[in-house]
Parts: sequence; structure tokens; C-alpha cells
Amino acid sequence: MTSAVNSSVSPALSAVAGESPSVGLIGWRGMVGSVLITRMLEEGDFAHINPVFFSTSNAGGQAPSFPGVTPEETTLQDAFDLDTLLKLPIIVTAQGGDYTSEVYPKLREAGWSGIWIDAASTLRMADTSIIALDPINRDVIDAGLEAGVKEYIGGNCTVSNMLMGLGGLFTHDLVEWGTAMTYQAASGGGAKHMRELLNQFGTLHSAVAEDLSDPAAAILDIDRAVLEAQRNDLDATQFGVPLAGSLIPWIDADLGNGVAKEEWKAGVETNKILGRGENLAPGVTSRGAAVPFDSLCVRVGALRSHSQALTLKLREDLPLAEIESIIASGTEFSSFVPNEKDATVAALTPVAATGSLQIPVGRIRKLEMGPEYISAFTVGDQLLWGAAEPLRRMLLISVGKL
Repeated sequence: MTSAVNSSVSPALSAVAGESPSVGLIGWRGMVGSVLITRMLEEGDFAHINPVFFSTSNAGGQAPSFPGVTPEETTLQDAFDLDTLLKLPIIVTAQGGDYTSEVYPKLREAGWSGIWIDAASTLRMADTSIIALDPINRDVIDAGLEAGVKEYIGGNCTVSNMLMGLGGLFTHDLVEWGTAMTYQAASGGGAKHMRELLNQFGTLHSAVAEDLSDPAAAILDIDRAVLEAQRNDLDATQFGVPLAGSLIPWIDADLGNGVAKEEWKAGVETNKILGRGENLAPGVTSRGAAVPFDSLCVRVGALRSHSQALTLKLREDLPLAEIESIIASGTEFSSFVPNEKDATVAALTPVAATGSLQIPVGRIRKLEMGPEYISAFTVGDQLLWGAAEPLRRMLLISVGKL
């Protein structure tokens, strides 16, 4: 792709053909943005771009300094300054949906024709966008780029992690339908939610610390004290109800039909990533009918990394060893875990998966309902493949470096 921009653009923020493109980075200080910057530094991505750092609250402040990275501007640019944003061929944002809703339409109305790479869900299901998860849908992304698609959006965290683990079955068109029961960590809600969970755990411990230190204390008395604290003493401003020592079987908005918005995303985003069904971006030819996929989403007291248990109906009865092989080779990031107790409890947990790009997949077995039915369990760090990693890889694809 060319990195050239309008010739009237200030040279300080433009890219000359053959040189690294100027890339606007917005929301880089937040949780997802921080992980994104860390991954870009680890992989040397800044060698391929001229970064321009923006701020929604500290425009004019000092731009960040990282080893080996020289920002194109030494001060933070105003993230709401359309004139500055219009000069950029590529913008990457992890600022959130409110920012996207306010700024993105104005940019397009002003004639901006650059590539918008976004972690927010705002544009995911637009018929002009592609959900970027290149180890699974690089062909969809390439078709979109060839057709001039300009919106590349990070997918729902549980959907992205599921496809990164089980993608081989989907890309081989082996899944007739599926359903997932998710166990989603506090970090899916954001930094404030993580802090709230930790504070809740601290409050519960404080309520029973003295009794816990006494081996003779009755556990049922401790249990009653914990319950009393859960019901009366925990700050649940973020989650609405206590999460520590409990769970919340509903995530995101109520769609009014018994389905949570997080659950709706499972089917529509899975198929859009795969290029199946309808609502596909221009230039993307449908790869077939949509795969029915349902979900029931639960928030649990894990701090980071989402898990999910799945039931899949395959289109044919395959030997279990072949199914395992297809899963293991689906992407270089799929990590097959044998369906044995010791391997499962060691590798198939949020604690084991957090901080890793590998997506462990285990508990693969055939079910009593028939030989085409299998179970599976996956866990993945939603701040990596569920958020930051698809953005940085889409950026590299956009500049021709991946």
C-alpha cells in the first residue's frame, strides 16, 4: 500500500512515498493501549512507522519517549483536532467507543481517506468494516484492502480468543453449529473493574482475617461472615453487584429478548471474521452461509484472561486424533492440551494463560449425544489476542510489513 498523503499536508506529519508512514496513536495510555505499545516495542514495530501520539486530555504535553523510538512530534497532539488527524494515512485508536462515535464520522465527512484501526466495538458490525484477526481471516483482510476498505476493527475478546484456539475447525468448514459458555475475567470491564475486584477480595479477607488465623475457628462461621460482608460491605460501583467469591451471569446490555449483547456478539462476529453470511465489507465475497453460534456469558472472579467451554457439532464424524491435529495446527498460536487431568489443571487456566500469545485448547472429547459432537475448553489473555494484538498486526499489514 502506498503511504503517500495529500501533497498539501505539512511535511512534519506526512509520509513520502517509499518512507515510513505517519501513524496516529490514540488511547495509548489506557489498559489496551498500554499493552499495544508494549507489544509494538517488543516486536520492533516502530521501525516501520513514524508515530504521532495524541491525547484527549493533555494536548501540548510532552510526547512519550521509548527506547529507539523518535516520535514525529515532540508534543502530544490534540485527539479532537481534525486538521491534524486529516494529515495521517493511518490512525490506530484504543480510546474507546465514545471517541470513535464523535471523531470518526467527522473525519470521513471532511474527506479523510486513511485507514482507521480501532479497538472499540462501534464500527465492528458496519457493512463497511472488517474485523481484523489475520491468523484466521487474512484472506478477508487482503480482499478488503484490495477493494479499498478503510475500517479494520478489533473483535470481541472471547470471540477472537475462541477463533485463535479453534480456528482450524472453522477454516476447514467443519463446524455446523456451536455454543459457548464463557467465564470472563474482571479485566474485560476495564482497569476500574479489576481494581474493584481486588478491593472486594481485600474487604472479604479483612472481615474474617482473625478467624482465618485460628485453625479452631468454625468454617461455617467464617462463611457466614463472608456472606454478610458480600451483601453489605463491598463496593460494587463498577459491576453493580459483588463479584469476589461470586459470579455474574450477564455481561453487557439487555437486548430485550433474553440475550445479552455480549452473547449476541458470539454469532455475528464469528461469522463476520470468517467472511460468512451477510453484512460483509465491500470486496469480500461470502465464504458460505453463516454458522449458527450461541453463547451464554458469565463474569467470574478471575482478574485477567477469559475462558470458555464449548459444544460443537461437526459436519462429519472425524477420528478424535484428526480433530486434535486440526486444532493444534489451526494457527501457530493454538496450543493443544491433552484431555488429561494433570495437563489440564496445569495449562488450561487463566493463571497459566495470562501474558501469553498462546491460546491453550483442551478438554476435547466426543459427546454422548453423537460422534459428530465434541466439547472443548479454551482460555486466552483477552488483552492480547482479544484486544491489542490484532491491532498491531493490522497496522503492520497496512504498511506492508507482515
